[in-house]
Amino acid sequence: MKAWRISEHGDLTHLKQVEVPSPAPGPMEALVQVKTVGLNHLDLWVLRGVADHHFPLPLIPGCDVCGTLEALGPGSEEALAKRQLGLGSEVILNPGTSCGGCEPCLNGLDPLCRSYGILGETQDGGCAEKIVVPVANIIQKPGNLSAIECAALPIPYLTAWTMLVRKAQLRAGEIILIQAGGSGVSVAAIQIAKLLGATVITTVGSTGELTGKLNDKVKKAQALGADHVIEYSQTPFREEVQRYLKSLGKKGCDVVLDHIGADTFQESLKCLTWGGRFVTCGATSGGEVSLDLKALFFKNLSLLGSTMGSKGDLIRVIELAQKKKLQPVIDTVLPLSRLPEAFERLTQRKVFGKVVLTSDEINL
Repeated sequence: MKAWRISEHGDLTHLKQVEVPSPAPGPMEALVQVKTVGLNHLDLWVLRGVADHHFPLPLIPGCDVCGTLEALGPGSEEALAKRQLGLGSEVILNPGTSCGGCEPCLNGLDPLCRSYGILGETQDGGCAEKIVVPVANIIQKPGNLSAIECAALPIPYLTAWTMLVRKAQLRAGEIILIQAGGSGVSVAAIQIAKLLGATVITTVGSTGELTGKLNDKVKKAQALGADHVIEYSQTPFREEVQRYLKSLGKKGCDVVLDHIGADTFQESLKCLTWGGRFVTCGATSGGEVSLDLKALFFKNLSLLGSTMGSKGDLIRVIELAQKKKLQPVIDTVLPLSRLPEAFERLTQRKVFGKVVLTSDEINL
């Protein structure tokens, strides 16, 4: 089969389309014909490499996958039949893999499993014609959601849900600052925060060549429900946050969601009110930051790290999307044959929402 594979870390020259043997499903596994794949910033990290982190190269990228069940390994047919799924069923893949039997897994804390992994990061992902996954990772695709929409849901919406609902425990009436409002996770977070009844402040920005389109990003963030949108390339975001808070009679945000990292950490932390919660799932601008512990304990602040979430919460997210309470946001749809172009769009920060790749052979 055709597959895109990263042979070594570096630039886009190390992302190549190759012919590889079609995978065969083992016990309690299923072979899925890929229809659509949603890209994430994680795919860029796999390509570039991360200091002190091992990726099992060569590796097929692509974490968020929607497709059709094509073949089943021993034991899989009976397991899936209990969920009224079989050959030809359209499915969404949970990108997080775990043992399913340890204490964290049984408590719905899948990412704490010592064997936890992610499709496209710790094992081959979906940027190929086919993929093999455990049957535990298969979720039925709602009929009223397209394959493109479904490929925009898993990692960003599950990550944002875990950050806001499980970790920060955002409540109705609270104020949240969401950094990088056009990114996949933040697009999801804006919607989830509004669903929870919070007031949302978000920041948007882009590279210089897109300066003329910043207002378009503001409008898109507002359309998602953001109450106040800051163009951070035009004004220091903390000053604008304080100005808006003053108009509300508030002195700080209850929650800050920030996955930018070094460039924003200090100022984001200063935006919090007493007893505020800072939650992060990434560090796109760098992970090395300094912290004055006095501010942390004097103001009773909480620093919360978060990665992905549980299978049960992903099912909940998909149900909310099915009911149109959450809306997948698609920036660009390209055929899988143009994967390098899609990577380039992510690198240049030309997106608001998700970039989704479609199978070149399958009629959507």
